[in-house]
Order: sequence, then C-alpha cells, then structure tokens
Amino acid sequence: MRLNLISVLTCLFLPLAAVAQKGATYSWVDDEGVTHFGDSIPAEYADKPKDVINEHGVTIGHIQGKKTDAEIAAEKKAKDLEMQMELQRRADRALLATYVNVEEIEMHRDRRVELFQAQARVTELYLRNLDRRLSQLKQEAGRYKPYSSDPNAPSIDPDLLDDIDETENSIERHKTNLKKFQTEERQIIKRFEGDIQRFMVLKGLTLAQSVPE
Repeated sequence: MRLNLISVLTCLFLPLAAVAQKGATYSWVDDEGVTHFGDSIPAEYADKPKDVINEHGVTIGHIQGKKTDAEIAAEKKAKDLEMQMELQRRADRALLATYVNVEEIEMHRDRRVELFQAQARVTELYLRNLDRRLSQLKQEAGRYKPYSSDPNAPSIDPDLLDDIDETENSIERHKTNLKKFQTEERQIIKRFEGDIQRFMVLKGLTLAQSVPE
C-alpha cells in the first residue's frame, strides 16, 4: 500500500497539530497536586507543564512548562560537563595520534624546554652586559649634578641622562622577558607531565612499562 507525502507528514506532525489546534483539551496539575482538565488554562498555571488530550481521552502531546532556576542551572552544568568531556575526547585522540610511546613525548618536551632555556641564557647574558653598562654610566654621572654631592659640580649632559634611562628601561624589559621564559618553561614541563600521565592511562601503562629498555 502506498502512502502519499501529505499523509506521512500528517502522521508525523499529529502531536504538534493537536497542540496548536483550536478547541484542544489540556490537563495540568495545580500547586496542591490536583489534576485539572479544560479547553483553556488559567493564567496562574500558564507556566506549568501540561498534556494535550484528544477527544478519546488519549494524551497526544506535552507542553513543557517554564523551567525553574534550579533546572536551568542543572541543564547548564550538564552541558558544560558534556563540553568538557568532548574536549577531553578530542585531546585524547590527538595525543594518541601524535605519539607512539612515552619516550617520544619526553623527547618533544625536552626540545621545547631547551628552547626556553636557550632564550633564558641569552637574556641573562644580555642583562649582565646591561648591568655593567649601567654601572659605568652611573659612575660617569657621579661627577655631575644631580648625582654628585659637590655643590660646584657641573650639570649632567642630557645625552648621558638619556643613556641611563634607556639602559634602565632595557634592563626592566629583559628582566620581564626572563621571567616570562622561566614561567613558560615551568608551564611546558607541567603540561607535558599531564600528557605523559594521560597517555599512560589511555594505553593502560604503568610507570615501569613506560620506561624503554
């Protein structure tokens, strides 16, 4: 037997049509727990969940009531949890696709750490040079006002003052960069430690099994 498209759609959307149709019968529960029936719903119960009933007394649809703050918060919490789980699943797939064993993760970690350590060493060397330069500049400036205690000392050359300011500012910038490199090194080590632990869990490895022979 063949069914035309209109008949199929009518069957599929019957509950929705019944809900929207004029003269539908509804049932709802009041605040005392008593079930009521009627072709219209009192305003005070408009936000309550309700069922739609056909002429045979059969429930053919349901209208969701207004959600409470607790229900909204619970739904948000559930969605956030599901999102976290999905992000973890993606991270796990990427971890397993990137590495074959723990040794590869450690090698990758060591290369990243060496990069930050090299940047830190260069910065430390540059800072030592700047400190020496600043010391020399201040020693030279000690012969002039306002650095000299001699009331007859000449005023300092503005270019010398500019050199001192520029050197001090450069020292502060490089100190900030050095702290950044050191912080990033600690963070990368911590991140790779987490990757190693997660990789071992996914592979079902123990600490002894993760160490290559």
